[in-house]
Amino acid sequence: MRGQVALLIGLVLGVDAVFFGIYTLAGLGRTGPGVKLGFTVLWTVSTLAVVLPRLGRIRELRRGP
Repeated sequence: MRGQVALLIGLVLGVDAVFFGIYTLAGLGRTGPGVKLGFTVLWTVSTLAVVLPRLGRIRELRRGP
């Protein structure tokens, strides 16, 4: 189970690093609120797409056989 938790943390950090890099390199801090909101929604959906399957797997492991 520790391996799954470590994988979850690593994946979230990876998603955050990618999106933070895009935000910084694309200069999204200087864009309008609509663009920022859209980017935030995309970032959140991407994070959820990584987290939810991993949490399901961790729950399975906690329940045991």
